[in-house]
Amino acid sequence: MVQFFKNWTLPIAMLAGILGYFVFVSIPMLAPTKPFVNQLIGVLQPLLIFAMLFLSFCKVNPHELRLRPLHLWLLLVQIGAFCLLGLLLYLFPHSPYRVIVEAAMICMITPTATAAAVVTGKLGGDTQALVSYTILVNIASAICIPLVLSLVGTSASLAFWPSFLLILHKVFPLLIFPFLAAWAVRVYLPRWHLKLVERAGVAFYLWAVALIIALAVTVRSIVHSNVGLGYELGIAAVSLLCCIVQFAVGKTIGARYHDRIGGGQSIGQKNTVFSIWLGATFLSPVTAIAGGFYSVWHNLFNSYQLYRKRQGR
Repeated sequence: MVQFFKNWTLPIAMLAGILGYFVFVSIPMLAPTKPFVNQLIGVLQPLLIFAMLFLSFCKVNPHELRLRPLHLWLLLVQIGAFCLLGLLLYLFPHSPYRVIVEAAMICMITPTATAAAVVTGKLGGDTQALVSYTILVNIASAICIPLVLSLVGTSASLAFWPSFLLILHKVFPLLIFPFLAAWAVRVYLPRWHLKLVERAGVAFYLWAVALIIALAVTVRSIVHSNVGLGYELGIAAVSLLCCIVQFAVGKTIGARYHDRIGGGQSIGQKNTVFSIWLGATFLSPVTAIAGGFYSVWHNLFNSYQLYRKRQGR
């Protein structure tokens, strides 16, 4: 039974998040707790993102990180697509398809998932290269997200610099501080560092918990959305398209550098907890659905890949 849950952690977490939401809202006696639960989720989500990244980065020796040509190509795909989509919104700010474009932006710029290294290792990819890219894309995203979102007018009541600093203040610590904290623990608290490394695998299960919450938040966004069904289906479709494109492009580029698995996971598997938080915080709340849908697509694909690996295919 334990092995079953280990093998199917991702789909189980997804199902638990979806069913958990409907169970919670269907129990009348829990209704008074809804404001508290909403506040708790608002605090818990960023803390889980921080904890997952921190534990994952504890396993990384900064001196062993290497920037590779593969990383530059993958980064060009992510940042380039994000900036081009942002340019569309800048040129056509009142487009009726704005929500769809925002959804695509989120799906493209979201950094690599903390569990990607675990999945990559299980599939036989280059874990060290993937971790290097994870750190690189986190740094790039922390700079690029505030810049582009400020330009496309996500904070309409603020001028560019206040808007940029507001988003930077929220995004940069969440993505960069875990790496700096892990590095500091490695240097100044070596005993604690060894204990954390021994328990670094907990990050995968923290991610499962975060995924349960993220899927529940996504379902809530869908249920309470005032956006038409057509837009919701459009967001689902564009998130699926982004998932397919990024895995395909990542695998294609990775194959050129003898790391097909790592290339696909680097830009295909996303930190969807972060993407849901990003959409709900800085864009139209309904765009958080994009991260939820993407979470479904990439986890289904990885579950399939892990299944094939266990079958020796």
